[in-house]
Amino acid sequence: MFTDPSEHRTDHAVCAFTLSDNQISPDVSETLDISHDMTDQDIRDLRPALPVPLLMPDVVQQKTADFVRHFTGHVMYAVKCNPDHVFLDAIYQAGVRHFDVASIGEIRRISARFPDAVQYFMHPIKAPEAIREAYINHGVRAYVLDYDGELEKIRHETNDAPDLELIVRLAIPKKTEQRDVATDFSSKFGAQFDQAVNLLKACRPHCAILGVSFHVGTQCQDPDRYAQAVAYAARVIEESGVVVETLDVGGGFPADLESATPLPPVQAFTQSIADAVSANGLNHMHLLCEVGRGLVAGGGALIVRVEGRKEDLLYLNDGTYGGLFEAGGAIGLPYPAHLIRREERAFQGQIRAFRFAGPTCDSVDMMQGPFMLPEDVQVGDWIRLDQLGAYGEVSRTDFNGFGAVQKIILRPQNAAPTEADKTVIHA
Repeated sequence: MFTDPSEHRTDHAVCAFTLSDNQISPDVSETLDISHDMTDQDIRDLRPALPVPLLMPDVVQQKTADFVRHFTGHVMYAVKCNPDHVFLDAIYQAGVRHFDVASIGEIRRISARFPDAVQYFMHPIKAPEAIREAYINHGVRAYVLDYDGELEKIRHETNDAPDLELIVRLAIPKKTEQRDVATDFSSKFGAQFDQAVNLLKACRPHCAILGVSFHVGTQCQDPDRYAQAVAYAARVIEESGVVVETLDVGGGFPADLESATPLPPVQAFTQSIADAVSANGLNHMHLLCEVGRGLVAGGGALIVRVEGRKEDLLYLNDGTYGGLFEAGGAIGLPYPAHLIRREERAFQGQIRAFRFAGPTCDSVDMMQGPFMLPEDVQVGDWIRLDQLGAYGEVSRTDFNGFGAVQKIILRPQNAAPTEADKTVIHA
C-alpha cells in the first residue's frame, strides 16, 4: 500500500538554526572598482562564490586606438559584441564615432549616450517599427539589406526618403577546405553574386549613397580572406554597372586565444585590406569596417570556481548559459585558462587538457575546450579565463537560477569611476 512520506514528518527541523545573511551566497552584488589587476592572492582573499566578470576598459581603449590608427577608413564598433557602457565609453574615448547597431535597443542606447555618433543599422532583416523609429527618432540613414523584400520595407517605413544610404550585403563564397573562421555568417545572411548585382541596380534609384558589405566569418585568422572578399565585392560592383560609393569590409577580426599558431598582428589585416582596395581600383570609396571581438575581447576575463571534478571534466559555477556561451556548442572557443589554487600548494606535475561543464541541469551546458591547466585542479579552486570581453556577459541568462555575478572593473589609478558605473547586478 502506498504511504505518503509526509505522514512521517515531524515539526522538528534537522537543523535548529538558519544561516545568517553573510553566510548565504548573494543574489545581488554591487559592482566593485579596483585600481589594479586582480592577482591570485586577491582572488583568494575575495573567495568569490559567484562568477566574477573582470572588465578592463584601459585595455579596450588601447586596442581601439591601435585599430583606428592602422585602419585606413572609418572604424565602426559592433555594439552587439559588448554593449556595457564601460566599454562603450572607452571605445568612444579612443576616437570611434561610427557604430554598427543591429536592433532598436542598441540604437536607443547609442543615441542616448553619444548624440553625435553615426549609426549604421546593419541587421539585414529588420522589424518595420524599428526602421521607422530609427529613421524618424534617431536620425539613422544607413541600412543594410540582402534581398528585395527588405528594400521595399525600408522604402515604405521611411516614406521613400531621398537621403538613405543603402548597403547590400554579399554572401562571400567559401572554399570547402578553408577552416580558419569559427562561424560562417554567409549561411544566414548575404546575397549571392547575381542577386547582389540585381539588388544594387534596384537600390540605386532609391538612395543618396549606395554601398556593399560582407562578413568573412567569426574569429578569422587569415588576413588574405579579406583581400579575397574585397576582390569579390569589386567584381559584383563592376557587374552591376552602377555607381557604388561605400565599401564595408565587415568584422571577423580575431581575439588572441593563444592557439598553437600565433595570430598575425592587426597591421597584417588592415594592410591586406588596404592593398586589396588599391589593387581592385576602389580607393575612391568610403571604407568602413565592423570591429567587435578584435577591440574588446582582451578587455574582459572571467573568474569561475570548480564545484566538482570527474577525471578530465571540471564542473564550474558558470557555463554556456552564462558568460561562456561561445565556449560551447558549434563555436567551441578554447579560452586561455589559468588556475588559481584555493591555497598555495607545491606542484611539479603536468599540464593537461580539461573539459568544462556548466552549473545548470542541461546536458548541453558543456564545453569541450581543450582548456589547458595543471593536473592538480581541485574542487574549490578558481580558474581565470581570458579574452572574454566579447560575447561573454552580454550572452548571460538567468536560466536555472544561475544569473548572479560579482562584477569588477579594473582601472588604472588615474581613472575614476563614473556614477553610471556604480550599478547593481541582479540575478
